[in-house]
Amino acid sequence: MRSVTPGTSRTTPPPPARDDTAARRAVVAAVPGPATEADGAPADGRSTRWADHREARRAELVRVARRTVHHRGPDVSMEEIAAAAGTSKSIVYRYFTDKTGLQIAVAEAVVLQIQGALEGVLRVAPTPRDGLRAMVAVYLEMIESSPNVYAFVTQDGSVESGGPLGHFLDSVTALVAAPFARGLTEERDGRTVARRPEDGGAAPDTATRALAEAWAAGAVGFVRGAGEWWLAHRDQPGTPDREALTAQVAAWLWAGPVGLLARDRPARDRPDRPRTSAHPAETHQPGDDAGTPREQR
Repeated sequence: MRSVTPGTSRTTPPPPARDDTAARRAVVAAVPGPATEADGAPADGRSTRWADHREARRAELVRVARRTVHHRGPDVSMEEIAAAAGTSKSIVYRYFTDKTGLQIAVAEAVVLQIQGALEGVLRVAPTPRDGLRAMVAVYLEMIESSPNVYAFVTQDGSVESGGPLGHFLDSVTALVAAPFARGLTEERDGRTVARRPEDGGAAPDTATRALAEAWAAGAVGFVRGAGEWWLAHRDQPGTPDREALTAQVAAWLWAGPVGLLARDRPARDRPDRPRTSAHPAETHQPGDDAGTPREQR
């Protein structure tokens, strides 16, 4: 529509339309939008609920897999696990890349349970020796309760280097090393010597802690090896039951550090030996008693 200027017959064109696209964009950009996550996805209730649902579903699949392996054996197929979960194998693969991924997930659940039990028994053990026996007992009870699950999570290729089983063994090593560094040694006359667990003593130095950690790593490996041997031979004549094996393995392990450190203990501090006789550890050469460890009290 054209406008007419009053008093004239001349018409004037309308002003050109204003292009305010840029202005509108600036206003829109200034208005706060919905909160976003680090990857740019909206952090709304739907995404949170989906993440929670996915985590819950994954945990349920791990429980079903563990139960299925327990009843059917470590060679159970992914199809059997999916059927037990009431779903398809393709759905299971959405949560676990392959069977190895599922094995690692089950291993994580198992080792967390064992680690919690170990922390509990070591926390209340009155002496390091009691803690050692409790550690052996927990491990053997675990593998006896479900040999199939234990085999499933420790099969070749099921746990890569640095995987859950490796982290578990590292955690157990640290748990065992700390009380033994405090309980087996003390500083006396400028040297590190063995002492009875019930005695008091100074905090261990760095070298003592390192030696205790090295021993603990070996102890954990020894317990694991003895346990797996026992699983394979427990039905054969002469094989000890779990309680007897627990006591024997704990005695072997305890004799190692105590017997070695006893070389530095003066005769007057050995209440279990006659004062006039030398301790065998002081007179025997390495290898004299190979295979026959002596339990020290």
